Amino acid sequence: MSFSNISFILHKPQLSENIGACARALKNFNFNKLILINPKPIFPNDKIIATSVGAKDVIKKSKVYDDIEPAVKNIDYLIATTSRFRNKNLKHIQLNDLKKIDFNKRVAFIFGSEASGLSNNEISYANYSLQIPTNSKFKSLNLSHSLIIVAQIIFNLINTSFKTYTKSKKIKSATKKQVQAMANLCIKNLEDQNFFKQTEKKPIMIENLRSIFYKMDLSEKETRILSSVFASLAKKGWLTKICVSL
Repeated sequence: MSFSNISFILHKPQLSENIGACARALKNFNFNKLILINPKPIFPNDKIIATSVGAKDVIKKSKVYDDIEPAVKNIDYLIATTSRFRNKNLKHIQLNDLKKIDFNKRVAFIFGSEASGLSNNEISYANYSLQIPTNSKFKSLNLSHSLIIVAQIIFNLINTSFKTYTKSKKIKSATKKQVQAMANLCIKNLEDQNFFKQTEKKPIMIENLRSIFYKMDLSEKETRILSSVFASLAKKGWLTKICVSL
């Protein structure tokens, strides 16, 4: 396991102080990969640097994206943190389950904005959702506090060289980029065949489709096969018929 394989993503962070505090927390536990998606404050700024308290190098190395898809395309496992249970067919894990994650892969934890957390659309990109146990009557944690809890647990797992469950070395897991390409191909073909006739339901249908693909833990070979199947079915006009029958 390696610290360099693990990223921490802040989705639409609102406050400079929280961004700086998150950078400080990462350096406390030997992490240096901070990703920001559409931050509200100008990044970086003096307040972020000041509250990072010595973690200026983490701020300097940070990457900023306008949207979630390019931010996660090179991630193998994306874990979405949320304070509330989502009625989604998604793998929900607890902090104790993190020891089962293969941190030899490229793993990222994504944290939602202070105001509203992560939407169902953002969570649909995740392989797992993670809930930090708190007082049921007061669940909302500060952004940097949530991050530091996760960072400390992963720090301990790496330092104790915990054995993880791994696939055969002969099987290469599909990258996030490869799964994204396959999912986007399927969605485009369905759009071309006018599958999403009820426009008001289109966003949730796409979220559900994307979620199905991301939690399947596909290999590179399986991704190529499915992409070929989707392309072939689309040419014959069968893809929509199959989806309607499901």
